[in-house]
Amino acid sequence: MVIALDVGTSSARAAFYDGEGRPIPGRSHQVKYAPRLTPDGGVEHDAQQILEAVVACLDAIHPNRPPEETRAVGVATFWHGLLGFDSSGHPITPVYTWADTRSFTEAAVLRSALDDDAMHARTGCHLHSSYWPAKLRWLAREYPAESSRVARWGSLGEFLELSLFGEAATSVSMASGTGLIDQATAQWDIEAMAAAEIDEHRLFPLCDRSEPRHGLRAPWAGRWPALRTAAWFPAVGDGAASNVGSNCVDPTRIALNVGTSAALRVVTRDQRPPARGLWRYRVDRKHAIVGGATSEGGNIYAWCRRVLQLGSDEEIEAALAALPPDGHGLTILPHLAGERAPGWRDGRRGAINGLRLGTSAIEIVRAALESVALRLAAVYELLAPCATPRHDVVASGAALGHSRAWTQMIADALGRPITWSVEPEATARGAALLALEALGVLPDLSSARQAAGETFAPDQAHHVRYKEALERQRRLDERV
Repeated sequence: MVIALDVGTSSARAAFYDGEGRPIPGRSHQVKYAPRLTPDGGVEHDAQQILEAVVACLDAIHPNRPPEETRAVGVATFWHGLLGFDSSGHPITPVYTWADTRSFTEAAVLRSALDDDAMHARTGCHLHSSYWPAKLRWLAREYPAESSRVARWGSLGEFLELSLFGEAATSVSMASGTGLIDQATAQWDIEAMAAAEIDEHRLFPLCDRSEPRHGLRAPWAGRWPALRTAAWFPAVGDGAASNVGSNCVDPTRIALNVGTSAALRVVTRDQRPPARGLWRYRVDRKHAIVGGATSEGGNIYAWCRRVLQLGSDEEIEAALAALPPDGHGLTILPHLAGERAPGWRDGRRGAINGLRLGTSAIEIVRAALESVALRLAAVYELLAPCATPRHDVVASGAALGHSRAWTQMIADALGRPITWSVEPEATARGAALLALEALGVLPDLSSARQAAGETFAPDQAHHVRYKEALERQRRLDERV
């Protein structure tokens, strides 16, 4: 048995998995939470609230498990989260997420002063508000007293380790999403740290995902006796775990994930810098993961549900499927949370063009979901050369799993078949598989591959229409 712990931006989940990476029925628990949004673009989480959610999940699944049955805990947390700790290891800032765009001015300053292409080639990250250099400079300017009290900067993975074990390290996987690591050496990057105005002493030491921690401290050892001897593996990035959980562990398979945001990712051992517009993070020191994450995804559908007067999800799905592709006369820029891939312009805002008196709510929803599909098509153009010519695109994510209509839109926009993953919790399963592989239970990450789910073939006539729509979206983007 291993426990997978998936700490995401909207919920924490813990689940038992067997030695072949199969979930144990009835042995999982989820606790939901929401970030705090500020009028100026802030998106923050309370670290203590998330710890309490993790504790509640472990409490719920722990009873009646003998210690010898629980070999390890595999952990995945959301990439890019930034959290400040005092000298005693207590959090003294919120967790600032990738969607927090308040540091876009500092990102612009960095882009004007530094060679963004050179930084991107070395760190895998553009100079952007999603990443730590801009956020750290913004915090030093806006909250100087609070920032000066921070002894170390880390993320939720380190917070969990500090809380449960009293010490912590940052995995290469999590560090690769900060904008502060040299991808070639897997060490903290000197120039990036200088740009962020910090040094290595204010960061945690680096480790690889296969270097576990043992020995829960009080009171946790008494609370969870089954975990006293279990190996607790360092947190990896949620996107890396999701790729593994959907069996996209080599260049023959591109993972498409649509949750709060959306991403296309491919695991590779190729050490070349990514194309401009894409990022390059790491699963571990051996495996890179190249991709592009948009700032939009399920959050756009959630915005439509909140703002427009709509029916049930089932009614919306049926209405969406009845509309023709790009037949609404609308062009939408879905930058409600700024822009990440492929343009990386933090200060972008959303726009709807082409509204008429007769425009209906469902047409706006269809156009909004198509706009996300078009952004993914732009990312796919850049990413496809990183995969083998005859690659598969495998889709997962809570937002996409509820909508056949949206999946078909994306397949038509990409011009490529999309196969649904049969795994409803790809990130949690990936955390379990990574733990099992690190324990030596699985010989490699591809040995637990699952059967494929339903495949959505693209309609070539629709693909042509969406290519025209993408060009129209690009023209509007340039104008505004």
